[in-house]
Amino acid sequence: MPPEPSPFVAVFRSLDQAFSRAGTRWYLFGAQAALLYGAARLTADVDVTVLLGATPVNRLVEALAHSGCVLRVSDPQFIERTRVLPVVHRDTGILADVVLAGPGLEELFMSRARVHVVEELSVPVARPEDLIAMKVLAGRPKDLDDVRAVVAANRGTLDVAMIRDTLALIEGALGQSDLVPVFEELWNSRR
Repeated sequence: MPPEPSPFVAVFRSLDQAFSRAGTRWYLFGAQAALLYGAARLTADVDVTVLLGATPVNRLVEALAHSGCVLRVSDPQFIERTRVLPVVHRDTGILADVVLAGPGLEELFMSRARVHVVEELSVPVARPEDLIAMKVLAGRPKDLDDVRAVVAANRGTLDVAMIRDTLALIEGALGQSDLVPVFEELWNSRR
């Protein structure tokens, strides 16, 4: 008898089915992606970004419900304001945040996502370089710990110039100059 799939793979499978049904593209980011790139920490949720294109949000919500992912909020203003569809996977109880991609950076991350096979399921995952940029931007202690772990596990294969360029792009868009220095400190701390 084959082993039971992990609960997270069950969530990935349901999300993939929903996104296929809605005709949208997606990628995994957040702690689950960091785990795939060598971080070792506990996490109880899933974070994905979806590129809607011409798909209406209500069609995506219907596809998610059909695939066993139930919306956790009923306020449409919340979704408009945050561009996040918080769902719970009915079968596992695992929470997932479905981020609606905006133009620009998230589209770039989508175009650079890599497919990982996780328990026989193809899962598009943000590149480690893009994940590092996202985590530096988030800036929470657990995100910076993830950056350290991903850097340590992938030091010889990371495109460091891509990370710096992406962070500089974000700095320019936000009118700040503190992200590249944070990355440099984390990069140099593991040498």
